[in-house]
Amino acid sequence: MLDDTDDIHPLFAGAPSSTEFKKLRKRIVRQTREAIEQYGMVERDARWLVCLSGGKDSYTLLAVLHELKWRGLLPVDIVACNLDQGQPGFPATVLPKFLQRMQVPHRIEYQDTYSVVVDKVPAGRTYCALCSRLRRGNLYRIAREEGCSAVVLGHHRDDILETFFMNLFHGGRLATMPPKLVNEEGDLFVYRPLAHVAEADCEKFANAMNYPIIPCDLCGSQDGLQRQQVKQILDGWEANSPGRRQVMFRALMNARPSHLLDPKLFDFAGLARDSVKFDANDEAPPKLR
Repeated sequence: MLDDTDDIHPLFAGAPSSTEFKKLRKRIVRQTREAIEQYGMVERDARWLVCLSGGKDSYTLLAVLHELKWRGLLPVDIVACNLDQGQPGFPATVLPKFLQRMQVPHRIEYQDTYSVVVDKVPAGRTYCALCSRLRRGNLYRIAREEGCSAVVLGHHRDDILETFFMNLFHGGRLATMPPKLVNEEGDLFVYRPLAHVAEADCEKFANAMNYPIIPCDLCGSQDGLQRQQVKQILDGWEANSPGRRQVMFRALMNARPSHLLDPKLFDFAGLARDSVKFDANDEAPPKLR
């Protein structure tokens, strides 16, 4: 966005002028645009429900989508939505004031799912799974009421990696958060445009813009979660070998069913000795380690 013009969006008012910040902003915008194009998220004249929790990721998502829209690269209508789930201590006035000041079309919805979760989840268990299901159901309902075709979430590259390893370590499956899916009812898309963006970049961006961050530990169920354990493992790998996260993320985009073990994805039983031949001009078969 050209910040020296008169029509700068309020979301970018006061943006730092440092070279470092400009590079950060350009990188996030480029990576978001790449994900939107690569995974076919744009339907012209569509309407997106952009979910805003008050965390660094959702603020970054909201800002970068408005920048792409301002550039004419995102031909969709955007309505921001915050779902206040009734957690004790949630600062209910922060996001409405912010969205009004930023002149962002929005909807604030109050649904006390927190009380439901506390009542249903046994003592000592974490709230996240049930809380997430209830939140998702309400967001789908709101999207329908707002005439939206997609629910847009702020999950980033590191969320996707952590989910992959949680499924690997605890779920016994190779799966993660996809950048694009259709809900179970089949009437809404779910998009994650920040799929290629690093968590550290979201944090740097939101902090540099001085957005009013709301912590995500209000329910008191976060300590000791499996996700935190996986994050610590990834942090250790990254510290020992910088760039490891990006290498692992690229692996999720380069799956080879013939070199895994799922017979539903590859016909191992039907594989014959002469069924795979490599021409001298073809790319060489991958070396196995």
